[in-house]
Amino acid sequence: MSKLRSDSDEEAQVFETAIINQPPRWQDTLADSSPFVMGAVATTLLTVSFGMLNLRDVTLQAPVFVADLCFAAGAGLIISAQWEMLKGNTFSYTVLMAFGFFYSGYGYVTIPSTGIADFYGGFATPSFNNALGSYVLIWACFNLFFLLCTTRMYVLDLQKHPVPFALSYIDKSLRNITYVGIFSFVELCLIFDAASYFASAEGKIELGTNFMKASGGFAFAASILCYYTVLHYLCEDALPFRVPLGDLTKYKYAHKRTA
Repeated sequence: MSKLRSDSDEEAQVFETAIINQPPRWQDTLADSSPFVMGAVATTLLTVSFGMLNLRDVTLQAPVFVADLCFAAGAGLIISAQWEMLKGNTFSYTVLMAFGFFYSGYGYVTIPSTGIADFYGGFATPSFNNALGSYVLIWACFNLFFLLCTTRMYVLDLQKHPVPFALSYIDKSLRNITYVGIFSFVELCLIFDAASYFASAEGKIELGTNFMKASGGFAFAASILCYYTVLHYLCEDALPFRVPLGDLTKYKYAHKRTA
């Protein structure tokens, strides 16, 4: 890390050259898990958003959501995280493992046969709503670190180093507007979801319903951005037009050079 933040332009140039000229690693031959990951997250968020918005009288506690929560976005993300670990992508590994277990845990809670809801007296009791609201709110705090990390990587101190060597240790696929938007919408989704449970626990059913619908709206927006990334990863080469993710690093460096 000390080399990444060096004050010497010569050392910076040497470090960048070493990264560019390093021999290919066997990890680089592994398949990219990003298309599946984003597709699984998009499908899960879109499905869950329908329950939050109460479309066709479907509620969020519908057992059918367990398929997406526990398997597609749960086990799927946990397995995909191992690819990122082998590639040395610490941030991507952390995000996938965290959300994989979050979705699995959230889905497990909604399974009636587990008896978790019955322990609190049912899904509609204040104690259950308070407990689930706290669970979601704490995960919103965890997601905030991911959001800050994706935005922080664009404002690193590059006063003396206008070249992107200082960002070489960060996963390039996350340095764009699309991923910042996804983490932002997920953060708002979790916050309003927690607020919905807390409002319901206090007997404010109508307010809780409105908060839940707002959460569903943000989940829907996040799912659309996730599907957009799938389009970028899988279909861009087959389309007659580009599907840009909104690279922020290029803007940062261009701005620095013209300043």
